[in-house]
Amino acid sequence: TYFKQNFAQVTNPPIDPIREELVMSLVSFIGPRLNILDHEGSANKKRLEVRQPILTSEDLEKIRCIGMVEDSFDTKTLEITYEAAKGAEGMRAAINHLCQRAEDAVTGKYNIIILSDRMVGPDRIPIPALLATAAVHHHLIRKGLRTSVGLVVETGEAREVHHFACLAGFGAEAINPYLAFDTLEASAKDLPANVDPHEAVKRYIKAVDKGLLKVMSKMGISTYQSYCGAQIFDAVGLAQNFVNEFFTGTTTRVEGVDLDAVARETVRRH
Repeated sequence: TYFKQNFAQVTNPPIDPIREELVMSLVSFIGPRLNILDHEGSANKKRLEVRQPILTSEDLEKIRCIGMVEDSFDTKTLEITYEAAKGAEGMRAAINHLCQRAEDAVTGKYNIIILSDRMVGPDRIPIPALLATAAVHHHLIRKGLRTSVGLVVETGEAREVHHFACLAGFGAEAINPYLAFDTLEASAKDLPANVDPHEAVKRYIKAVDKGLLKVMSKMGISTYQSYCGAQIFDAVGLAQNFVNEFFTGTTTRVEGVDLDAVARETVRRH
């Protein structure tokens, strides 16, 4: 909620995502980006193509285990939770440790990283998914390693279109909102229409996809690949030094909370 989507400052809509769906695409590629000038080295590299970026839990497990059947990929799952006993003071150290582990994974030849808060529980506090994603994304950019790896986020926090848009804007090539899916499956029997859990999940993904297309079109962006990592947001109510450190390049016009305050909010919510 601290991030507000920018939009193209013109009187007519930049793109109509419904009438002009032929130019819109949600196809996302997960994995190392190729150097288009390296004609020989690039020929042996592969990227994983997904039709749209919202992964079901089954799809995520396929990506997690893809190294067993495809030699070109190795997936590393990094935990974005830390011990509750450390409280709000422990968040900075947890983020630094996460970034270092991500760097080690890339230098260790892993080319897909999954950031996961599945381990959240009474004794584990999750780092906010957007903060963890942006921190890892910018850390790898600073180290010159971002193009060597794909970022996938497995989080229970994402549920609204804006949440997915923010995660995408700060580097997530695919997202698995497992808690949203579990909630839909658990409540499918209470829905007015006679919808089975599989169909409920399918409709939810379709709704989020349409929402993402609408959000992208406000800025005149027609493909998810262009939107991913583009940071088309203004921060409202975040301290300048906090934004510069973790959300580098994002404009913030109204000062506000820093990492300590965000950590306290997170602990209170936990």
